[in-house]
Amino acid sequence: MTDRSISPQEQFLQVLSRDEAHARFLAALNPQPIGLENLPLHRALGRVLGARVVARTDTPPFDRSGVDGFAVRAADLAMADAMNPVTLRLNDEVLACGRAPRLALQPGTATPIATGAPLPRGADAVMMIEDSEETSGGMRFAKAALPGQHVAFAGSDIARGQVLLEPGVALTARELAMIAAIGQAEVPVWRRPRIAVLSTGDELVPPGGTLGPAQIFDSNGAAIAATLAEAGCEPVPYGIVKDDPELLRAALKRAHAECDAVMLSGGTSKGAGDFTYKLIGELGAPGILAHGVALKPGKPLCLAVCDGKAVVALPGFPSSAMFTLHEIVLPVIRRLGGVPEHQAATVDARLPIRLPSELGRTEFVMVALSQTQEGLVAHPLQRGSGAVTAFAQADGFLTIDALSDQMPAQERACVRLIGRDLHVPKLTIIGSHCSGLDEVISRLTRMNLGTRVVAVGSMGGLAALRRGDCDLAPMHLLHAESGDYNRGFLSQGMTLIKGWRRMQGLAYRSGDTRFEGEGVETVIKSAAEDPDILMVNRNSGSGTRILMDGLLQGAEPQGYFNQPRSHHAVAAAIAQGRADWGLTIEPIARAFGLAFRPLAEEHYDFAVLEKRVSSPEMTAFQEALQEAEPAIRLLGFAMP
Repeated sequence: MTDRSISPQEQFLQVLSRDEAHARFLAALNPQPIGLENLPLHRALGRVLGARVVARTDTPPFDRSGVDGFAVRAADLAMADAMNPVTLRLNDEVLACGRAPRLALQPGTATPIATGAPLPRGADAVMMIEDSEETSGGMRFAKAALPGQHVAFAGSDIARGQVLLEPGVALTARELAMIAAIGQAEVPVWRRPRIAVLSTGDELVPPGGTLGPAQIFDSNGAAIAATLAEAGCEPVPYGIVKDDPELLRAALKRAHAECDAVMLSGGTSKGAGDFTYKLIGELGAPGILAHGVALKPGKPLCLAVCDGKAVVALPGFPSSAMFTLHEIVLPVIRRLGGVPEHQAATVDARLPIRLPSELGRTEFVMVALSQTQEGLVAHPLQRGSGAVTAFAQADGFLTIDALSDQMPAQERACVRLIGRDLHVPKLTIIGSHCSGLDEVISRLTRMNLGTRVVAVGSMGGLAALRRGDCDLAPMHLLHAESGDYNRGFLSQGMTLIKGWRRMQGLAYRSGDTRFEGEGVETVIKSAAEDPDILMVNRNSGSGTRILMDGLLQGAEPQGYFNQPRSHHAVAAAIAQGRADWGLTIEPIARAFGLAFRPLAEEHYDFAVLEKRVSSPEMTAFQEALQEAEPAIRLLGFAMP
């Protein structure tokens, strides 16, 4: 029975603008993720990450081969070519996945190795089986080998202690693959908000029923429930409620008590029989926030927050209901589950560097996108089948045609987005990575400042900054002439934002007396001259490599061409006995249980264009840097 005591004149006393209605709704609800639950990986697809994911192990955990072939010393094949082939003796073992090497690789020898198998001590490259020929004396090679060729170094994909994901990420196959790669079986996700769905009106009949005079099938209930599910919510159907105040009052109270929000359709327009808005007001404070919004269609929309829960009455007409649901309600409600917004499928972006490719094969290159004054830039990520991080960090991919041997630098490319919404970061950081930077990024995330980090080393970051492809270039480069860090490498128009100081030093296994006594530089010089002591180096262009080359003064000791791209890989090689010594930073050495002798306190700073220092993004970065100072100190770094 309809409550005739409610006057139609009580409705639509004030029609609000779209922005005003949205602002009132958002301010009153202040939507936050509603709680965490741990799910096994096979149930976490599409859910929103609720806590930071940190790698507890390296991936790969050892140096491994990327192809089927032969583990070799690159120096043995440095001069090999078709006119001067080199024959190497075969060692008496075959390396396969899951099998630890027994024999160290001696000069002039090679060991058969399968894809994914660990490299033996002494090896720094792998030759493909196609590039070899069996002879009575061993294997003949008519191609030179480059250090690091076909080798995936320990920690080169994921480094222990690395922050892989921050809260708020919608989990796709890429993120789940990365989480599985670090051995994590469950993942903390935000609970999906339970949203009650009610349809009101005597005219409604559920699908599958029989229509009577002046009745229609309820299409809104199904459509609203499906839209909420697409938005990451859990719709809870409460069916159709007749135009009876007591029936609706009971249904609303039950739905409000049992769910995180309530969604109705119908009962919002001006008329003596529409009393829904009055009953909504009984559910709690502050109650009705907007009843009548300047939308076409969608004017009858009713927005309320009752005792901390959203209660929304959508218009009864399907088009009006769906429009207001998408335009006004979902952007607020989906925040209860931390679900990101929907974006386009493809974008146009500029390629900053040349991408060589193999003729005859269509190549797909994963890219991360950043925004510059000239438009989007597509930064190519790690290329290769073994890297899960490239897949996880990519916004999309571009395609190089099979008839092309390259995609030139500065070319415009169509980037196809990969299964997630595109949120182009406002701040792009390219250069050297550090665990302290993770703490700054975490603060920027909390400030809702999207940030893209691409680790390419100090020199690579400076090159990107010169091209205008990033906002900040983290670096730790010792200038030989001045003896200062970083400033001497800046180009005109650049300046520094001070970061922190890290202790670089000699890392080795505890108890190895060859690295004790005397001064640390004297110990390094002695180790470099001993052919039985194997070092692990760093990649060209890194600050650590520049420091190492200054210490070695032109010497190339055993292991010099073993050149992984991270401190974690250096420490892993030493801890696992594949090398005896190397340079790394103190927190990483301690994390691997290595002995550490301090060598030099390096400065980890951020190069930035002078004209950008006062921009809002740089101001926010410096605020985040200041807020992160206690956490950075806990990592073992010193602030200026």
